[in-house]
Amino acid sequence: MTDWESRYQVGDMPWEKGQASPPLLELLERPVDWGAGPVLVPGCGFGHDVRALGVLGIPVVGLDLAPTAVARARGFPGTGVESYEVGNFLEPEWRVGRECSAIWEHTCFCAIDPGDRKRYAEAAAGCLREGGLLAGVFFLTPFDPGEESVGPPFAVTVEELDAWFSPWFERVDGWVPQAAFPGRAGREWIGLFRRIAKP
Repeated sequence: MTDWESRYQVGDMPWEKGQASPPLLELLERPVDWGAGPVLVPGCGFGHDVRALGVLGIPVVGLDLAPTAVARARGFPGTGVESYEVGNFLEPEWRVGRECSAIWEHTCFCAIDPGDRKRYAEAAAGCLREGGLLAGVFFLTPFDPGEESVGPPFAVTVEELDAWFSPWFERVDGWVPQAAFPGRAGREWIGLFRRIAKP
């Protein structure tokens, strides 16, 4: 298991780009119903995506396992109604009594062990109210052919995403984003899923 706190402390964080995810900025240009909030951003790191979502004018909660990441996120000027918490999105105890209108996924799903993907889907379903939005950008091909492919990040296919989320979600849209960080063009996929009725 990756020690994310240690990696933040020593500065070993190649995922930290100093700005919001280009696919998120692309998505924010579209008419997407994020609900009334809060929007949850698991694995938020320094909170660049949280602050990008803050311009929606609804509460946004950034969550991360690493206290150092959360402390750094809190040090940036806010753009709206943002807050940050230290916690584990996959742990049921963290989700008790919580409900959000949307989740933005950027770096959490691809960072966790693939064996925890069912737990991720269950966590997202447990946090979202009926009709809530799970929106994310997912890594389809993090590595070049022949390159050592020991993650994180861990690749995923669209078919696998549909299989993991379909017990609780209906996919309503998906596309390869035009905007991407350098080296990621054509390697990512944006998926929009709606929480179906709870039993």
